[in-house]
Amino acid sequence: MSSYQLSEDVKALLKDPNLLIPAIAQDVQTKEVLMLAYVNQQALAHMIETATGTYWSRSRNELWVKGATSGHTQKVLSLALDCDGDALLISVEQIGAACHTGKTTCFHQPVKLG
Repeated sequence: MSSYQLSEDVKALLKDPNLLIPAIAQDVQTKEVLMLAYVNQQALAHMIETATGTYWSRSRNELWVKGATSGHTQKVLSLALDCDGDALLISVEQIGAACHTGKTTCFHQPVKLG
């Protein structure tokens, strides 16, 4: 478990410390959806404590602070849970690209309908 202290309301959000919930990062100015990642108790506690975009890397099985290697950071301005308490909307000030490809958003590949 994390060295970060969790408040009771954060513990209530993620009753199981290993549970991952989807976290959608949205640009505070443009309202553009930047990325989708996942958080567990440890990532959420770190995000709340530091106001930095912090997620759980499913591929590396470790805490991931956005921008730690790229310098493209996220300042977290607010958090909101959906009505079922199983998804998180994160309002961020994005510094640099949100996507690892260098694009502003991870959602840059349109799918043709019909």
